[in-house]
Amino acid sequence: MTELALALTVVIIALLAWLAWRVGALQRHLDELPPTLGQGLEQQHRAMLVDLHDGLTRQGDRLAVVLTDTSERLRATTADELKQTRDTLHALRLAVSENLGQSREAMLEKLAETTQALTGKIDERLEQISGKVSERLDEGFKKTNETFTNVMTRLATIDEAQKKIETLTGSVVSLQELLGDKRSRGAFGEVQLEALVRNVLPASAFEMQYTLSTGARVDCVLRLPEPTGLVAVDSKFPLENYRSMLAPDANDVERALAQKQFRQDIRKHVDDISKKYIIPGETSDGAVMFVPAEAVFAEIHAYHAEVVDYANAKRVWIVSPTTLMAVLNTARAVLKDVETRKQIHVIKEALSRLAVEFSRFDERMKKLADHVRQAHEDVEKIQVTGGKISQQFQRIEGVELEGSEQPQLRAVDLGKEE
Repeated sequence: MTELALALTVVIIALLAWLAWRVGALQRHLDELPPTLGQGLEQQHRAMLVDLHDGLTRQGDRLAVVLTDTSERLRATTADELKQTRDTLHALRLAVSENLGQSREAMLEKLAETTQALTGKIDERLEQISGKVSERLDEGFKKTNETFTNVMTRLATIDEAQKKIETLTGSVVSLQELLGDKRSRGAFGEVQLEALVRNVLPASAFEMQYTLSTGARVDCVLRLPEPTGLVAVDSKFPLENYRSMLAPDANDVERALAQKQFRQDIRKHVDDISKKYIIPGETSDGAVMFVPAEAVFAEIHAYHAEVVDYANAKRVWIVSPTTLMAVLNTARAVLKDVETRKQIHVIKEALSRLAVEFSRFDERMKKLADHVRQAHEDVEKIQVTGGKISQQFQRIEGVELEGSEQPQLRAVDLGKEE
């Protein structure tokens, strides 16, 4: 419509210029004509000019009306298009907001579901680990209670044995009267041996009056870890010749004979123990001869070294109550070390399994942290995009319809991520 008005204006200007040129030409012709003829022509010319002026006035009025109609139609068309553009932009904004809200809700729901699933898996794994740890602790407490019960039982047994020994000691008038008979001396040695062993070792580490595969019965066997195995302990009490050696009324010949007989008794006991209680493949390669009297043991080691060497050669170790306590304490330490190693092995296995479970837990926690961090970054990017869209809407709403050039929207900005 604007081009049509411009074309009409150009045509009118050209027409006016042509009329001006024609008037000038007529004026020159009038100047050349006679006065009378010139006056007539002048009147005609004035009449023509008046008609021409009226025609031009009417043509200008028509052009003004056309220009006014054209401007009104152009303004109405522009207003309609602008209204449609505003409606379209408003609908686009609503659609973008709705899509953004739906996307945000979907992402939040997905993030919540992922977090809930991961939390459930972590809780389940923690419950499994806690159950295993509780089970191991319960087993440890159970074994500790069993050990404590066994210790209390052994202490009660030791107390009973001590009471029996005290009762036996109180009822004996003289040690010499008790040890006057060989069978009494054997019983005393066995009782003392059993009391010492029960006082130091657990019940599973020894057995009294044990029968070997050959049918021989030994006073006690110690059950030690391999490669030692079964160690036989036999009680011997060579007292008769010992008394003869120390008798105050004996002469030198009698003392020498008693000493010789005493050494023979010791050798005979050593030979019997070595032959009867050292069995290859069943017992250890050595045995123990228990001498219940510290004085007799001191006599043997102080004045009869050759007997001690003979016993060592036969793999028979002579011990007294004091030295037997040292042997039993050593055996107990060995047993305790073996049991401790067994428990350490169990604990190490439990800790190894726990370490594997914790490694899996740590790896899954790292994955969870990566997912949470990625979700956080995605939310930040969505916020940045939402801010840009809001800025674009603000620019669209701030567009001036008249008096300024319409700013062009940069759709490229919506595709950039910061």
